[in-house]
This record gives sequence, structure tokens and C-alpha cells, in this order.
Amino acid sequence: MSVNLQTPIDYLKGVGPNRADLLRSELGIHTYQDLINLFPNRYIDRTKYYSINELQPNNAEVQIIGQITGFREVAQKRGKRLVADFRDDTGLMELVWFRGQKWVRESIKIGQTYVIFGRTNWFSGKYNMPHPEMELQTEHENNLRSAMQAIYPSTEKLSNKGISNRVITKMVQQLFLETKGQFTESLSKSVRGELKLLSKSEALFNIHFPKNQSLLSRAQSRLKFEELFYIQLQLILKNLIHKSKIKGFTFDKVGDYFNTFYNDHLPFELTNAQKRVLKEIRSDLGSNAQMNRLLQGDVGSGKTIVAFMSMLMGLDNGFQCCLMAPTEILSVQHYNGLYELCNSMNISISILTGSSKTSERKEIHENLENGSLQILIGTHALLEDKVKFKNLGLAIIDEQHRFGVAQRSRLWKKNTSPPHILVMTATPIPRTLAMSVYGDLDISVIDELPAGRKPIKTVHRYDNNRLKVFRFMKDEIAKGRQIYVVYPLIQESEKMDYKDLMDGYESISREFPTPNYQISIVHGKMKAADKEYEMERFVNGKTNIMVATTVIEVGVNVPNASVMIIESAERFGLSQLHQLRGRVGRGAEQSYCILMTGHKLSNDSKTRLETMVRSSDGFEIAEVDLKLRGPGDIMGTQQSGVLNLRIADIVKDKDILECARYHAKLVLRLDPTLALPENKVILNTYQQMSKYRNIWNYIS
Repeated sequence: MSVNLQTPIDYLKGVGPNRADLLRSELGIHTYQDLINLFPNRYIDRTKYYSINELQPNNAEVQIIGQITGFREVAQKRGKRLVADFRDDTGLMELVWFRGQKWVRESIKIGQTYVIFGRTNWFSGKYNMPHPEMELQTEHENNLRSAMQAIYPSTEKLSNKGISNRVITKMVQQLFLETKGQFTESLSKSVRGELKLLSKSEALFNIHFPKNQSLLSRAQSRLKFEELFYIQLQLILKNLIHKSKIKGFTFDKVGDYFNTFYNDHLPFELTNAQKRVLKEIRSDLGSNAQMNRLLQGDVGSGKTIVAFMSMLMGLDNGFQCCLMAPTEILSVQHYNGLYELCNSMNISISILTGSSKTSERKEIHENLENGSLQILIGTHALLEDKVKFKNLGLAIIDEQHRFGVAQRSRLWKKNTSPPHILVMTATPIPRTLAMSVYGDLDISVIDELPAGRKPIKTVHRYDNNRLKVFRFMKDEIAKGRQIYVVYPLIQESEKMDYKDLMDGYESISREFPTPNYQISIVHGKMKAADKEYEMERFVNGKTNIMVATTVIEVGVNVPNASVMIIESAERFGLSQLHQLRGRVGRGAEQSYCILMTGHKLSNDSKTRLETMVRSSDGFEIAEVDLKLRGPGDIMGTQQSGVLNLRIADIVKDKDILECARYHAKLVLRLDPTLALPENKVILNTYQQMSKYRNIWNYIS
């Protein structure tokens, strides 16, 4: 009978119901397939056998062939230990057991040849090995095992219940015996041939029982490639199905609105990156499929103007457009920025937020439904059922990771047909993460800043330089500039953070007294109206210094603010530091970012601060952040893109990921439905995976 890998693990010889329950609860192993995919964490090289006279006092793990010549018990403070003399042709050492002595006495024979393995200690002029692994030499030679011994993931509970590494190795050996080591191939001949990959059976054998280092690394490469290949295949297929099934409105002309704006009203020359992105968007809008595009660009790279010009294409084709932002501050800012441009071109634009008055709302609802309102900017308020468009053609979502999937889909349903979707983010996403987590969206990147922007000077200063920093602040204020001072906000220590903020506010108030200086303060405990009022004062230049927690991280635009001081900078993540720094440098003046810390810094904190001082490239910073924190943390809980990978690591295996995406695209370009005979194995594997584990299991 052929073994089905979906067979419950209880049926594997040597497992039984109790062990099966433990394997399920501790390691998530439910089936034969799960056990074969329990890949080792590391390997111990057992190619070499040492003789006793070669041992070094270095606490290394070694294996030795020899015989036990006698046992004795030695009393100690608590109970006694069992000691055996172990000899080979070159010398003598001791083996020691502190527990399980009865079993050792009964099962280990004097005078038989054993292979022992363990960690050696040098003690009172002799080597000893506590609790060695022991195997009769005859058994050792017959076992299905390799010179490289696999060490499997485990838990304390498993060890306590006697499921040691050796037991797990025996289970895997049993599985190979029952399956005769034959596993269904899951990659096509052409992909394997081109990349010179091992077969599935060879790869699985050599990941569990590698014959040597070189076969082990070939097995790892094959299995990492396969895992990433199928994730990419699912994402790309999802995108293709989306494009073939979900028809979008065809914007077939670029007309007066777009051309008039481009020729007469464009406030500055577009960068090449902006032109390239507009071309990509235009080609999406002109096809008859719904656009589903992610636009990423660093702080200040000019995403809003690209968004506006995309809306103009919508207006040219007789459609309405909307832009949804996560906060009122950000919505108002978008509205103020676009209002001037719309006004000069006779385009009707409105804003709808939680604090819009009832009379304004009523008017907006009417004008949307009769089609006279062309562009609507707003917050979550746009999702309300009362908000109905006559013909919404393009929806733009800013900082989309702040919106849940359900909220976005409500926007789709505002129309009989779904509008085109453009999602924008100023948080640069490392390429590997973008390919994995947003692999089903088309991605555009604005990777250059507009001309004339001066790079922000970033410096790291310790607390004992504070007086110099105060002097620098006074000089900048004397030049008519404004300053942000930001304190961390970490939920668990809210009281402490609040105290830090208030202490900081008091020391700044002493150093910058009224009436010569005016200070605003904004934090999470204030009422929304008070926050608004303080923000307004700063935006209008009535206060010189804004002391705040991270509420100002996204979207506050005050071109006159030229200094960002970040207190306890070591408590911020890299992307947060980069976002905060992006609040300055919006005018023509030279801007500065000062990172304040104490002297005690962890290695990671030092790396973060050095990266900030060295680089202003958001994508480079995002790559460093990914290396420091791993993919789980970077995506945050809402987008929660923790990649649950079995063997691949998207940071370390970046090259394999790119190769896997390239080949998945190639296969689907030549055979979009995987109907060709040579792709039959890929189709079968894909269908099996979709049944038992789909993309959203990887991206939890």
C-alpha cells in the first residue's frame, strides 16, 4: 500500500496516541506530511571518530569507539552518581550518569564495543562524558543515519516526556522506511533542470540525513526555492485572476483636465520617477481590468501630485474620484493642498470627516449623487452607507496599512462596478517583503526626491550635550524657524511616558519662557478639540516649539518647521525615526534632525542611530530595519504579515525569493492555467496546497 502523507501521525509505528497528542500540541505535527516537513535547526558533524588521546579540554561534542570495562557508584552530596570506565586502544576516560542509573546498569553490557557521543569535560586529571548517547557499533553501522546528525526543534515538555532528539530522529527514520524514501515530485522538469535542483526525494533525504555538507546545502536550496515558488505562484495567480475576472472602467482618453494641468498649472517639473509611475498608472487605467496598485515613495517624494494627476484622468473620462486618509489631520492637509489646484481649474472638491457639520454633509451627499461633486477627500467617514457616488471611477487610499481589509472592501461596494484602486504608503517596504506580502498588487515606486530639496542633516547627541542643543534651538527660532520635540509613547509604560513628556515640557518652558517664546503641547490624553487647537497654533506659526508624543508621526506638514528633536531616540524603531524625520525638510531651508539618547545603548540601538545619521534613503533604512527586527514586527499587527515559513527566511534568502518569483512569473506567462503536460506536477501540488494550506497561512 502506498503511504498517504495526510495519514494522521498516530499511525506511524512507534508513535501511538500519547506521543501523537504531544507532537500535535507542542510542534503542530498532525500528519506524516507535517513530520517530513519538520526541518532540523542545526546539524552535528559526526563524520569523525576521536581516540581518547586526541581529546582536547574544549568542551566539544565528540564520538568515540570503545568498551566499558566496569561500573562503580560514587557518593555525592545528594544521592550518588554512576561512573563507568571506558577504554579504547589509546587511553581511558569516565562516563557519568546522575539519573536513570538502573536502566543503564540493566541495558549496557561490559566488554561490548559501543559508539558513544556527547560533550566532554576535563575533571581531576581525566576526561569524562556525562549522559553519553550510546549505540552498539553493529547497530550504529546499520542505522539509516548520516554523518551529519540532525538536531530538531523541540520543547521542554517534549524532553520531559522522553521525546528526545533521538526519538524524533527514529520517527523520521520510520517514516522513510514506510514511504521507501519515495516522495511525489512537486516541481517541473524544466524548472529543476534549469536551476540544477535535487529531486524532491533526494532533497528530503538529505535534509534529514545529509551524506555531507555539500548535499545538505543543495537540499536546503531546493526546499527553500520550492516553498517561496509556491507562495509567489499563489500571489501572482491571485493577481491574474483578479485582472481577468474583475473588469474595471476603461479610461481611454487623456483629455482637457490632465493636459491643462500638465501644461499650465503644474507647480514644478515632475521627476523621472513620477513620470514613470504615471505611465504605469495610465496603462492600468486604460486596460479593461480593475487597477490594484501600490504606490510607495519616501516622505516628500511627491506621491500626492501623482495621485491628483491620476484623478484628473478619471475626471477626463467622466468619473468621480475620492481620496481616503487615516486621520483627520492628514485629510485636511490633502484637501488644503488640492483645493488651490482644483480652484484654479474649476474642479469641484469637498472634504468629509467625522467633524463635518450636518448641513455640509447633506450638501456633499446630494452633490455626490447628482454627479456635480467631482473629487471627495475624507477619513473613514467616506465608508458610511449614506455616502453614495453617481459614478466613482478611482479610489485612492493613503497609508493603507491603517485600514482593515473589510473597510477597504466597503469602498469597492460604493458602485455597481468596483472603482480602480491606488494604495499609497510613505513607509518604504523592503523589496523582499513587498514581493511576499503585497505580491498580489502591482507595485510602483517613486525613488527620487524633487529637485531643490536639501537633505536633512541628522546628528546623534547624548543627554549631557543638552545645553548646546538648547542654544542651537534658540538660534533657529531667531531665524524665524519652528521646532518639534518628540517623546516616545509606548503603551505599557504610559504613566512613565507621560511623566517624561511633562518633565521635558517643564524644562523647555524654563529654558524658553513666555512672552519671548510660545510652546504647544500635544499628547494622547488630550481631547480631540484641544489637540486640533494646539496643532492649528503651530501650523499658523503662533507657537515656536511643538512638544508632542508620536501623534505627529504621519502627515503634519509645516514647511517652516526645520528642526526635529527626538528624545530617547533609542526607544523608537527605525521606520518611526525615519517617518518623524520626514516632518521637517519640507521648505527650502536647511533642516536638522537631532537624535537625543543616554550613554547606555544596546548594539541594535547603536545600529539604528548610525543608520539614521548615515542615510536618508527610506528603502535602505527599511532593509536595515528588516534585518534587525525580522518580517513579523515590520508589518505590524494590522497587516500582520508574519511570514510563517518552514525553511526559507525572506531576509537571508532574498536571492532565492527573487529567483522563485522570476520562475513563477515565467511559468504563468507561458502557461497561465498550468494546463501543459510538463506543468501537471505544479498544478497538482498547487491544488493540494490550496486544499491544506493557502497563502494566508503563510501571511497570517
